[in-house]
Amino acid sequence: MNKGKRGTILIENVVFIILNLLFLSVLVLFLVNQGSGAIVLEQTYAKQIAMLVDSAQPLMLIKIDMAKGKKLAEKNGIDFNNVVSIDGNIVTVKLSEGKGYTYAFFNDVDVSAYADKNDKGDYTGLYILTINKKEEVTANE
Repeated sequence: MNKGKRGTILIENVVFIILNLLFLSVLVLFLVNQGSGAIVLEQTYAKQIAMLVDSAQPLMLIKIDMAKGKKLAEKNGIDFNNVVSIDGNIVTVKLSEGKGYTYAFFNDVDVSAYADKNDKGDYTGLYILTINKKEEVTANE
């Protein structure tokens, strides 16, 4: 009677350990995928662009090396020309299917972004931001 109870405890402990190992391995795989995936790069690029725009002056041209983003966007079927979009003071970076990551900047300027191409028409991995003065709209117009 006593031996049967010990066997049950041993089996329960083995099952508990196996389930814990399975859970931890799934957690590690998730973290590795997130750390090298599009989400982290989207956040990094969006914040980097917003910080550059905040410190920029009108009539500036800024080039950003996004070679890693280009590779990831191509792997996920996203056109590199559509990776960065700027609407008002919101920067959106999209490297995979979904909404992408948005981040705001405070500088009161007009910003446009486009992907740079080489002579053959291929994307170089650079994004070019042009910073211009914001046009003032008067009430009389």
